[in-house]
Amino acid sequence: MNFKGDKIFLLSVLLLTVFGFIAFLSASMGLFAREGAPFFDVVFKQLVFGLGLGFVSMIITYHIPYKFWGKYAFYIFLISILITLLVFVPGIGFSSGGATRWIDLKITTFQPSELLKIGFIIYFAAWISGMKQNIRTWTWGFLPLIVILFVVGCILMLQPDTDTFMIIGATGAVMFFAAGAQIPHILTMILGGISFLIAVAFMRPYIMERILTFINPANGALGASYQIQQSLIAIGSGGIIGRGFGQSIQKFNFLPEPIGDSIFAVIAEEFGLIGGVILIGLFIFFTFRGFKIATHALDQFSRMLVLGIIFLIISQSFLNMAAMLGVIPLAGMPLLFVSHGGSALMITLAEVGIVLAVSKHMKNKV
Repeated sequence: MNFKGDKIFLLSVLLLTVFGFIAFLSASMGLFAREGAPFFDVVFKQLVFGLGLGFVSMIITYHIPYKFWGKYAFYIFLISILITLLVFVPGIGFSSGGATRWIDLKITTFQPSELLKIGFIIYFAAWISGMKQNIRTWTWGFLPLIVILFVVGCILMLQPDTDTFMIIGATGAVMFFAAGAQIPHILTMILGGISFLIAVAFMRPYIMERILTFINPANGALGASYQIQQSLIAIGSGGIIGRGFGQSIQKFNFLPEPIGDSIFAVIAEEFGLIGGVILIGLFIFFTFRGFKIATHALDQFSRMLVLGIIFLIISQSFLNMAAMLGVIPLAGMPLLFVSHGGSALMITLAEVGIVLAVSKHMKNKV
């Protein structure tokens, strides 16, 4: 096959997926040992519904001309909203842990908010390219973004899924800023985001608990701060070179969600500081190459599209790692390419395909 996309960017993706799947295999052993979870079932679903369908999706989106997404942006966004609303339909939506965020496909579950993220990016990128310099105005720039975020926010806050809404809002703000938005509009968004987070913290006790735990992590070591305490123990015990593949102790009896939110702690314990730095380096490599593609894209739509996708992927991943290190309050963000979650991995690889499709038409091959 004559591959015309950016080979360096593709290499960064392949390295992340290989590293991620190796780490996932090890973390899955801990879940199997302590909960009797079907190891091969968990790994099989990640391999088939995450990596398998993900790479198929990546190949498909790579072969779709990127202008297709701009042409049908509104309909794509509308469909992503309608699919996300299906979580509220009895018999279709699936609830867990007090949240209704999944569609029950019987053989597995699907989280449609992953579609909503990319639907938002495609639509807002198309809006920015259509408005051109008018994006700097209140009427055609700032106000439409707020309206779009309001619609998305209403759906996600009903689930509730505050973390996803915040990451979509941040992605929109970055795209808006890169498109040339006025500083007062950006500052208004930042202040609005802070005010929103404060209000939600008082309305949702679990969010306030996360913030208080971050401020005083020693308080409630067996309760609210248990996860961060165990995460820091795992990371610290890994030392420089780690305990070795499969040798994590924390994943067996202590770390909550060893294949999910806490998987970075398992990586740091088994592969040490060196492994953690390598993983972070791979994400940085992925980010810089993605931004280079955005910089050399042919038009504003493709620039904004790639920028939004890369920021969406990297912000979720770095928020996950930062939370496990105790740098920020705990957030329910997955470590993309690594954490358990077929929906997130499949959609992420489909997004990578879109970036590769744009890279076929860069102004200068670099």
